Amino acid sequence: MTHAGVLSPTTRDHAIAAMTGAAGEAELDVLVVGGGVTGAGVALDAVTRGLATGLLEQRDLASGTSSRSSKLIHGGLRYLEMMDFALVREALQERGLLLTRLAPHLVRPVPFLYPLTHPVWERGYVGSGLLLYDAMASFGPLSGLGGSGLPRHRHLTRRRVARIAPDFRTDTITGAIHYHDAQVDDARLVLTIARTAASHGAQVATRVRVTGFLREGERVVGVRARDLEHGQDLEIRARVVVNAAGVWTDEIQEMVGGRGALHVQASKGIHLVVPRDRIRSESGFIVRTEKSVLFVIPWGRHWIIGTTDTPWSYDLAHPAASRTDIEYVLDHVNAILREPLDHEDVEGVYAGLRPLLSGESEPTSKISREHTVVTPVPGLVMIAGGKLTTYRVMARDAVDAAGHSLRTTTNLQLRRSITEKVRLLGADGFETRANQRVLLARRSGLHVARIDHLLGRYGGLVDELLDLVHARRTLALPLEGADDYLAAEVVYAVTHEGARHLDDVLARRTRISIETFDRGVSAAPGVARLMAAELGWSADRVTEEVDHYRRRVEAERRSQLMLTDQEADEARVSVTDLV
Repeated sequence: MTHAGVLSPTTRDHAIAAMTGAAGEAELDVLVVGGGVTGAGVALDAVTRGLATGLLEQRDLASGTSSRSSKLIHGGLRYLEMMDFALVREALQERGLLLTRLAPHLVRPVPFLYPLTHPVWERGYVGSGLLLYDAMASFGPLSGLGGSGLPRHRHLTRRRVARIAPDFRTDTITGAIHYHDAQVDDARLVLTIARTAASHGAQVATRVRVTGFLREGERVVGVRARDLEHGQDLEIRARVVVNAAGVWTDEIQEMVGGRGALHVQASKGIHLVVPRDRIRSESGFIVRTEKSVLFVIPWGRHWIIGTTDTPWSYDLAHPAASRTDIEYVLDHVNAILREPLDHEDVEGVYAGLRPLLSGESEPTSKISREHTVVTPVPGLVMIAGGKLTTYRVMARDAVDAAGHSLRTTTNLQLRRSITEKVRLLGADGFETRANQRVLLARRSGLHVARIDHLLGRYGGLVDELLDLVHARRTLALPLEGADDYLAAEVVYAVTHEGARHLDDVLARRTRISIETFDRGVSAAPGVARLMAAELGWSADRVTEEVDHYRRRVEAERRSQLMLTDQEADEARVSVTDLV
């Protein structure tokens, strides 16, 4: 067992050996396919119920949908309007758990203004909805923990809105309602869930692609897979395989002839990142559009603005944002701003795919985000749909279904899920270290603002970063071209967080790829050299990684000049992943 949930090159090799039986381990009880938030959640739920658990991801943890969301942990106001009260209540309870118990170091409150344009009926309508929103969050399992952990909503006049958000156009509104939700760095949440699962004994291996299923009669008894790092074919046996592949669900389903059990429709959502000084406001905004909602979300020294909601039928690994998408978002945000934004204000652009359960001919913005669990053939559980906020509930339901399959073959009595009590790595000790921030700054020689930054990313594990800085003082230096991050964070990403390629660090362990105007190109050489020292890369390998990253950025920029999805996809897929 890995004591601190370390994901390193060595632990990856050990995990593969354990899952294939080369290390003398017994057959797995549960093998999870997919390293997004749902798959990581399933691995954590299964291993904490006492099941021998493994997880395979074909690329990097959170490399798909789970690193490209709006980064909100929320109930979903639009689902309240759709009368989906059960979904909203469930999501609000999960939001409260994450804020107050499971991941207080990663999940934090974020304020929003909901502008009102009609003087009487709209204030009553929206106000009553937010009253219900607050009430749903305050009652239930968290009532003994002080409720939702967030302030209640309040009504604002137009003058008050102007003081909070000087750059918001108030000439077309009558006031606003101020309320709170929560946000998270989605990729870090996934990584932390996976590391927590590993700390409890789960075997986690990235860069392993499932190529088929092992069968005994009708029953699935494991998978065939390819270790992309070492070029080896593997067989991994498991009593139950859980497919949590998100938008790849249909492809996995076809491997077992189970087509039709689930159909997942990919819906593309794009987001823009702009510097914080481009919009003067103490609060984010949420505004209804003709198709969906527009979020303007505070994100450190930046704003995240989105999103779109359109069907996507092209490359699933690298969805592309077109110029049409970008202008749609700019047009809608400029309608509410005094000083309009243009393309030159955009630091970063990212596109993600929502895995929506389909079967109807309705627009993707109307499809519910509720999840579904099915068992198309014995020994295989499939889960699809859902949202970032409710990952833990999805995982619980998937493991419950796996437990039914285990009972029929092994007579194993599955214990109930306990993940509502299992704090994620970094949660323990976070409050204490936050109180000690000045002392930590004094001892480490770092500015208090740097300590705050580390606490918000690593929580109680901040000591591990500070130990690196103490041992190697050069790691206390900020990265050239991305000075929000320290060199120590790159080294830690490799030694503890499973980073294998330059993309992994620039796009997911940090968010340099969307938080800098050059998309991380100037930071890439220095980051690659730091990684090389830990991974044993040659000079040629460093050059290859940097060149690939630059070509990836160029392809993304080209795609963002195209008017159609097809043209954008053709530009983006011209650069494939490194193996």
